[in-house]
Amino acid sequence: MHPDDNFDQQQTPGRPASLSADETSPERLMGRHRAVPAPRRGVRAVLASTPVRVALATGVTCCLGATAVVAARHDDEAPPPRVTEALTDRALAAQEKAASRSLDRSPTPAPTSASPSPTAKPSPTAKPKPKKKTPTKPPRPRPVAGLSQAQMDNAKAIVDVGVKMKIPRQGLVIAVATAMQESTLLNYASGVLPESQNYPHQAVGWDHDSVGLFQQRPSSGWGSVRDLMRPAYAARVFYEALLQVPGWQQMSLTLAAQAVQISAFPYAYAQHEERAATVVAALT
Repeated sequence: MHPDDNFDQQQTPGRPASLSADETSPERLMGRHRAVPAPRRGVRAVLASTPVRVALATGVTCCLGATAVVAARHDDEAPPPRVTEALTDRALAAQEKAASRSLDRSPTPAPTSASPSPTAKPSPTAKPKPKKKTPTKPPRPRPVAGLSQAQMDNAKAIVDVGVKMKIPRQGLVIAVATAMQESTLLNYASGVLPESQNYPHQAVGWDHDSVGLFQQRPSSGWGSVRDLMRPAYAARVFYEALLQVPGWQQMSLTLAAQAVQISAFPYAYAQHEERAATVVAALT
């Protein structure tokens, strides 16, 4: 409702001349409506006039309308509820984080090393790989009784086999003395058997097909040429044959050796008994 309508004009009889439009009069505009000039009469008289009441009512209505428009715009510009809740949660989280940072805390020293818990299993440490031990050769025996190093090595091979077979000491002396007589403690190949020369040897003989330290003959059933050219094998078959001689321990060295070898010179073995005992004593 506008105050300029005819209805309002009819309700106000005899408008005073002071309310006419005057450019110099101190009037102020309220929205689209004219305001009442500064009161020159009593306050009650002014408020009692109908135009003033209409103007006040109209002003209140306009103010309420403007407030509704502003509220509507505010509602339109307000973010959706979910966005608002998310922003609120972030704000609360930021406040809590800031509050937790601002709390006074007693400084704790940084742990230098993590102490293992009683139930925690220790982490397996990489064990160093054991170094492969290269097999070292046993020291070569020092020659005794006038023997060379090669002769002493062959004597050791004979004694070592006898020790493994648990041959009595007397049997060791018999074996060493027999090899001294047959081959001078050198591993012989045979000129009659060219095959024997294909294997490690230290000398070449011509006594039929006799080979090795004990000059054993393959044709007599002692073994193959290859086997008899190995000192350990030749010593083993000699001991096995000696153990087959009845009462060999009560025999003299010569008779015991001859019972095994069946040599054309049966009494030649006795001359090596003393030296053979010296060698066996140095090797055992």
